Amino acid sequence: MRIRALVIRIIRQFARDKRTLAMMIAAPMLILSLMSFVFSDNDLVPVIGINEGSAFEKSLSSQDAETVEFSSKKEAVAAAEKQEIDGYVTRLEDGRLEVMLEGSDPKANGAVLAAIQKAAAAEMPAKQPEPAVTMLHGDKDMEMFDSIGPFLIGFFIFFFVFLIAGVSFLRERTNGTLERLLATPLKRWEIVAGYVLGFGIFTVLQSAIIVWYAIEVLDIMMAGSIIPVIVTALMLAVTALTLGTLLSAFAKNELQMIQFIPIVIVPQVFFSGLFSLETMAPWVQKLGVAMPLTYGGTAIREVMIRGGGIADIASELLVLLAFSVLFMILNTFALKKHRKL
Repeated sequence: MRIRALVIRIIRQFARDKRTLAMMIAAPMLILSLMSFVFSDNDLVPVIGINEGSAFEKSLSSQDAETVEFSSKKEAVAAAEKQEIDGYVTRLEDGRLEVMLEGSDPKANGAVLAAIQKAAAAEMPAKQPEPAVTMLHGDKDMEMFDSIGPFLIGFFIFFFVFLIAGVSFLRERTNGTLERLLATPLKRWEIVAGYVLGFGIFTVLQSAIIVWYAIEVLDIMMAGSIIPVIVTALMLAVTALTLGTLLSAFAKNELQMIQFIPIVIVPQVFFSGLFSLETMAPWVQKLGVAMPLTYGGTAIREVMIRGGGIADIASELLVLLAFSVLFMILNTFALKKHRKL
């Protein structure tokens, strides 16, 4: 009888907590759906530049490679810098193939080389000499961790700041501190700005330490300067901070705050660049536009692997700044539900 009463109480508790019930069912379905899109069997189709009028084009096309013609190698290099092509192939006077790889994505590098070697074997079945390979970015010793490391830096900074900021702001509300602040002459935007600046001091320290550790201790490839990486990591942390404090306004306890992780954090892992999006459906790729980690991961990768500077990642930094400002504005309005000033 007592056990039955306990079971009934738990059932009623879950029935009243619609959010927990929905998360138990909807979150796994959402994550499994995203994984099915990301880990599909679609192969990466490399985009390879060739000389105009090259007879090699037909052989490459038969290997499921997309070809783009260029009148000179200089034009191909410019296209590779813009990441419009994955590689460029031409034939030297001695008959050997010269291959230039964009170099920042090991998977794309492998796809380019595989397509070129198969096309060359189909064109001339006799044993071919090894092609002369050069890389625009990265190097032949670049490991997979060097490729995904920049995204992992951004993800872990974003995740922990989001979680800690959200839970901390939630405790301020549940402990009554926020209500006392709302009773003072402070305006809502001043309260939001104060919390962001207060937490922001620690995010600066966190960003600098994590970036330094990844580069100096873990020895992740670093082609550019550490300053743009720290700036990007800081912008990601501020975005996570403002988003965490915003969503904490809609949670009643720490458990409900944690429930936002499968909805807010997990999808960003799939669309941040950690996994290749080129094998996914175009409509799925567009979801990355709404993910802050997409811009943070792209910016850190641009600096660490491609050697870019602040000017090269300015657009990504501006988008992260826009996200932060938007979340701060929404947070100001969210405080209305606690008390109107």
